[in-house]
Amino acid sequence: MRTPPVDDLPAPTPPAYDPHAFPPFAVTVDLAVFTVRDQQLHVLLVQRGEDPYRGEWALPGGFVLPDESAGTAARRELAEETGLTAPAVDHLHLEQLRTYSEPDRDPRMRVVSVAYTALLPDLPEPRGGGDAVAARWTPYEVTRPLAFDHGRILVDAYARVGAKLEYTCLATSFCPESFTLGELQQVYETVWGVELDRPNFRRKVLATPGFVEAVDGPPRRTGGRGKPAALYRAGTATTLHPPLMRPEGP
Repeated sequence: MRTPPVDDLPAPTPPAYDPHAFPPFAVTVDLAVFTVRDQQLHVLLVQRGEDPYRGEWALPGGFVLPDESAGTAARRELAEETGLTAPAVDHLHLEQLRTYSEPDRDPRMRVVSVAYTALLPDLPEPRGGGDAVAARWTPYEVTRPLAFDHGRILVDAYARVGAKLEYTCLATSFCPESFTLGELQQVYETVWGVELDRPNFRRKVLATPGFVEAVDGPPRRTGGRGKPAALYRAGTATTLHPPLMRPEGP
């Protein structure tokens, strides 16, 4: 009897997929939310009202619901913890940071977290929502140890924000819709922790295509004895050419 060619043999049947062969795990979102208040960089923290880490401070966040994506969950949690409406949150800059998946990062069960960074202009005092009994803006420099691995997430987010100010227009996300160049400079100085030369900063910003656009209307007095400053808004550019490099430390 002739042996059929290899090409004529039926393809092997793949083994059946057994979902029970893999242990279940949960997906959460955590948010490192930054803003500038009183010329200081602040981060949004919540006080946990449930175990684990009851009474300790943490980044806002929560579990991803079955009918939503991680991005949708992050914006929902941000609205709950800041008191902003959902439409307002939709227009804010929210950036995915990275995924944290160490097996022992949550004592309850295996939890994988997708972390996001949000950059907001100054907002009213937040309110606690969900399992949080309190929420507050805390100066970044005085942040105490946080629950879970949120301290690591916060450090990673701060490094990302500082680096992106150099080559993107991210700084305008910290500003109101209309702002002065002095207010924009204050964002850089606050995040970087350095003092910038005002004429040099102004020259670089105005020479960068699409970074800012002039706003029609009367100038704004921002304090001091100088004349009122012209107003600007975020331009159409997303990256800076050339980049606005952070000055080297002493």
